[in-house]
Amino acid sequence: MATSSEEITQLLIDWSNGDQVALDKLMPLVYGELRQMAKRHMSRQSPGHTLQTTALIHEAFLKLVNQSEKQWQNRAHFFGVAAQAMRAILVDYARSRRYAKRGGGARAVALDEAATVSEERAAEFVALDDALKALSQIDPRKSRVVEMRHFGGLSVEETAEVLKVSPDTVMRDWRLARTWLRRELSGGQRDGA
Repeated sequence: MATSSEEITQLLIDWSNGDQVALDKLMPLVYGELRQMAKRHMSRQSPGHTLQTTALIHEAFLKLVNQSEKQWQNRAHFFGVAAQAMRAILVDYARSRRYAKRGGGARAVALDEAATVSEERAAEFVALDDALKALSQIDPRKSRVVEMRHFGGLSVEETAEVLKVSPDTVMRDWRLARTWLRRELSGGQRDGA
């Protein structure tokens, strides 16, 4: 049985208003979509990435549950925030792996275990996060569009709904942000978004 977007939105609103039963009902309804989102994130990681999809889902959900201010607008808003949480977890993980690769907190590991982490992929992920932070300083909405579309897998329409803009604006922001990020990641000059 498919769950309607309206049913999820109502449970999110009830949860925002302190109804813990709504949270219990919500989790099984959103878990599949959170899993798909986590799989998309993990598919962009190096093949030997040691953080598992299930761990990413659970850590992200804990971040969502432990937020002090939970005022969910709708389903798309929830998944947009979930995408941000997953991105933050992966960036923290990549940064910690790079720190460990440089010898910080080093422990002895077997050669095959050390080979499972790609420092280059971690560096790419951190560079993308840094570029997105720079973009958010120039144009926060374009940065949010990238987060929701690329990391969250939200559709153009869902992204437009969360940001309260038209789908055409989302597509324009998406194209401009991707162009800006490509230039930024390739070492191009910054001249704004």
